[in-house]
Parts: sequence; C-alpha cells; structure tokens
Amino acid sequence: MTGDLSTLSAVRGWFDGRRALVIGLGKSGAAAARLLHRLGARVAVTESRPRESLTAALRALPGGIAVEAGSHRFLTERWDLAVPSPGVPAGAWEPLRARGALVWGELELAYRTLSLAGRWPRWNAAVTGTNGKTTTTALLGAIFEAADRPTVVAGNIGTPLSDVVDRIGADTALALEVSSYQLETASAFRPTVGALLNVTPDHLGRHGTLDHYARTKFKLFQEQRGAETAVLNARDARCRTLRALTPAEVAWFGDRLPGPGVRWSALGFSAGSGERWPLPAHLPGRHNWENAAAAIACARALGVPSADVRRALATFRGVPHRLEFIREWRGIRFFNDSKATNVDSTRVALEAFPGRLRLILGGQDKGAPYTPLAGLVRRKVREVLLIGEAAPKIEKELKGAATFHRCGDMAGAVRRAMETAAAGDVVLLSPACASFDQFDNFEHRGRVFREFVEALP
Repeated sequence: MTGDLSTLSAVRGWFDGRRALVIGLGKSGAAAARLLHRLGARVAVTESRPRESLTAALRALPGGIAVEAGSHRFLTERWDLAVPSPGVPAGAWEPLRARGALVWGELELAYRTLSLAGRWPRWNAAVTGTNGKTTTTALLGAIFEAADRPTVVAGNIGTPLSDVVDRIGADTALALEVSSYQLETASAFRPTVGALLNVTPDHLGRHGTLDHYARTKFKLFQEQRGAETAVLNARDARCRTLRALTPAEVAWFGDRLPGPGVRWSALGFSAGSGERWPLPAHLPGRHNWENAAAAIACARALGVPSADVRRALATFRGVPHRLEFIREWRGIRFFNDSKATNVDSTRVALEAFPGRLRLILGGQDKGAPYTPLAGLVRRKVREVLLIGEAAPKIEKELKGAATFHRCGDMAGAVRRAMETAAAGDVVLLSPACASFDQFDNFEHRGRVFREFVEALP
C-alpha cells in the first residue's frame, strides 16, 4: 500500500529535528531537501551557483529550508546528516563525516526512508554499468508493466527516488538506474537484484583509476545476501573478476555463459531451463540485445513469468532519442537516434542495422572528421539525407560512399525519405552532430522528427 510516508511514526521519529545539510541544489539535491523537510528534519542547502541563477529551484522548495548560494559557510558547521548531490566530490563532504555527520546520497536517503517504513518492495532491481543503463532500466520497467504490477522507474534515469517514495509500496515493482556517483555514498542500499552491465573507462577524473571505478560500481552488491541475485556480464573481464566479491547468487548474461543465466544470439534469448524469447522487435543492434539479456535475467531472478517478458520485448520501443522506433509507414521503419551527437554514436547506430538505410546526417559540426563512417555508409546506406550547417563538410568527407541529397532541414529530410524509400527500408535519424544550429537541443530535434513522421498520411 502506498501513501504519504511522512505520517508514519517510525520514519518521522528518526528524522524529526535532525539537522540535515543537502550539498547541491540540482534535481537530486532538491528532491532530497523536499523529502527531508517532509520528514521533519531541519534542512539547509548549500550550492556553489550564485543565488540569482537558482530562482526556479528555490521557488520549488518548501518554506523553512535555509539556502546559501555562492558560498559554503554551512560546510563548516556540525550536522547530523549530510546529503551530497551525485556531482559533489568526496572532498566536500568527508570533513562533515569526520565531525560526526552521517553521509548519505539521495539514493541512500530514499532507500532508508522506505526501509524504515517497511515499504521497500520485494520486486526491485538496480542497474549500473558504464553503458546501456538507461535502456536496460527502461526495458525492465516495461517488463514489470507487462506483468501488470504497479511500476516505478526511477534513479539516474531522470526521476530521483526521493521524489516517488509515496508511490512505492510492498507490491510495487521498482526499476532503478544507479550511477557510480550514487554508489559512492551508498552504505545500506540493498537491491533484491543488482545488475552490472559493463565496466569501461569513464569518470576517471573523479574515480582516479579504472580499478577504483570498477569497485565503486561493485558496491551495488556489497549488502546483498545469498537469497538475492547479482546479474553480471559474462563478456566483461572485470565482472568475471569481481564476481568473487558478492555473496549473492550470480546470474550471467552474454553470448557465452560460464554459469546459469540468459544467453543472447542473433536467433534470440535462451536460458538453461529451456525458456526462449525472441529479440526485441523495435530494439536493433548487438549492444541492445546484450541490454535486453540483462533485463531478462533481472526479471527471471524476480520470478516474472516468461509470457510477460515476451510481451514486453514485442512492444518496447526503446528510450526516447536512442535508436527509438517511431513507426512503420508503408513498410518503411523510422528510428530516432537524435542523441547521436558525435561520429562514434552514429557508428554504433549504423552497426545496429543490416542495411537498406536512408540516413539523416548533419547539424552543428563538432570538429571531428566524418571519414570513420565511410565504410559503414558504403555498405549499409542507400542515401544520405543532409541537414544543417555541417552538410557540405559531411558530403565532402564521405564523397563516394553513398548518394547524397541536401535536404536543408528536418521537414525536407522526412519529405525526401517519403518520396524515395521503399518497403523494407529504414529511415534513421542519427546526425553525428550537435543540434544547436536548428534546434534547442537533441531532444527538441528528436521531437520534431517524431512529429513529422507521425504526421505521414
């Protein structure tokens, strides 16, 4: 049963009157401040940005929260609890811990609140990794919904867990995306199922070394017990090495498995129990098959029926702007990959399709060469539809790899695709460029593409 946690005596009794400092007033910090205020804590926020740049964030806070902006006098005081935002490095909050403060990130705060209330759900899974977290978490949420469970998708995917605690009860299915920054300040956090998708160099300016980064990721499993499950990538050497650090049962995913789990191939997914699932209908590419295998392994560990998994794989359309299937029109499929704002992202998108592509390229040039795309364009693309400022440079650098048509803008590109594409073709927006020459951001670019495609008669 869900409802207002702030009315529960076990929760309010713990927080009531405690001095709590939130460090950083981004989305996560604001959510933590609101939750702490509701639970009766005496809340203050310290933020490095000057006050005038925080107008909207400040308006959203309830009265009674003290805020300092542009200075950090609050960091020199004593607090019972410090809640650093994910982007705040340890150097800012370790002195507070040394003076006796508990240090919890926003994820840890929400987890402990739900645990105190007896509302941490049995059906919960937390997903981390360098790449693929958002797609895997979103697909897992779709699987939970297909199983007809009240579902909450939250965490690093965009909605702080602290903002949705009232929607979570013992019967909720919870899918969480978790970053390494969030795991730095996790201590009691304990998912029933945790998934580590991969570990590749990232955020090393924060974590120092790849080994330290990997061990931070592996904190996802530190509180798990034998009855819980760690879902690990069988292809990732660090996952295989770190496997010995978890007491939980391990379920593997990959194209080859060292133990029980979910195997993927071009023919679909399979498990040792004899279960079979088809590839996701609207989620192309080997990297996405790997993400889907991880989501299936999480669902199996929680006991989701195979039929519900199969139903979600048939209908899941991907994460907005990341190889997102829009629609099929007269046998032509349209995909929105507007988040591909660089050449490497477009390369991954091209690798996800066998061929017969009408590729929309262009936008604001970012200085990198387009020549690395030449081989893939030559093999897979029937026509390149050019938009934006970078069109002349792209055509010059990829000359001879395909036929080019300068469409000017998104309307022209969709119109050209409608006129020239045939049944069986794929029209792919994967621009390899920034969006700021014609759009506010990549989300705006993707929405405009979607609107034109959905308006096709």
